[in-house]
Amino acid sequence: MTVGEAARPRTAETNTPVCVFAARAAQELSLRRGEFDLAVHLGLIGALQAPGMSRPRFRQREIDRLRALPGFPESLKDRVRTAGTAEGATLLGVSPVRFTGLARVGCVSPVAFHLNRYRAVVWLYLVDELLTFASKEPDLIAGRSPVGMRTMLEAGTDWRARNWRSRRIDRLLSRAEDPWVRAALQASALDPVQLGEVVEDPYERAYLARVRPESALGRPGSASGREAMARLILADDPDEILWRRVNLTLEIDRARAIRAAPRPGYVPSAFRPTPDRPGPDRGASDRSMPDGPVPGGPGAVSWQGGRVGRRSGRRPTPGRGLLDRIGLRRPGSRAH
Repeated sequence: MTVGEAARPRTAETNTPVCVFAARAAQELSLRRGEFDLAVHLGLIGALQAPGMSRPRFRQREIDRLRALPGFPESLKDRVRTAGTAEGATLLGVSPVRFTGLARVGCVSPVAFHLNRYRAVVWLYLVDELLTFASKEPDLIAGRSPVGMRTMLEAGTDWRARNWRSRRIDRLLSRAEDPWVRAALQASALDPVQLGEVVEDPYERAYLARVRPESALGRPGSASGREAMARLILADDPDEILWRRVNLTLEIDRARAIRAAPRPGYVPSAFRPTPDRPGPDRGASDRSMPDGPVPGGPGAVSWQGGRVGRRSGRRPTPGRGLLDRIGLRRPGSRAH
């Protein structure tokens, strides 16, 4: 028995490994923590994140499955291997300037980032995706840049942060079932002003902040890293902002239909008085805001459009249409 095997948690009933935390899982899979976090984010490693669980756990059988794959650990490392601009340009056989141009117009999308010594953002790309792009688009690699691409670059187009946000949030949405969690993920891309215009109820905004997965803003690291993540996660283009506003509006409508956000005086159904059973002390329940049950939720909706507008600070009412609520049409206006 190895030292790692001896340290694995075991149950009294079966005397077999059950679950481990991220640090132990990364060690057993021979991955650096950054590689491990990326593998989890990409869905290569299954994680358990139950409600109320502060940190995800990983089944030992999942770790054993990965360790049994052919070519382990290099086969797993290759799937999460990333490259920056200089290495990516070398892989594609182009100059760093050409590679940056391809990334700015969305030909290749970053999957992660880190900060250099000057605290500047360095985008990272999956090597597998770069090689796939090179094999499918040889003309963009070796030929002259298309007119449309040159026009976009001359106009200052840079979709790197937007594409990183989109693939990150979409990946998290693919694993989220609870409708309030899904709404919280959409809300994570909006600044407080935009969020307040879409979700006017302060208790609902507070609940979105409470249920938002920690992974939405990445694993806690340095203060500068957290600041960069908080800045980059926010949508900064009018089309992207509108897209997130509409998705948030639709997701939160579904969430409200399933259960309301808790507020002062909220009592879960399990503790509400019944004719046959007296309820708990009302004064104690009025001071708490527990969560309700966590049922499943529907998929996200994707939509793009034009500019966004500002609305007054009223609580949403059922009679207001979608365009009114996201700021494209004010209540009482007529379409011409």
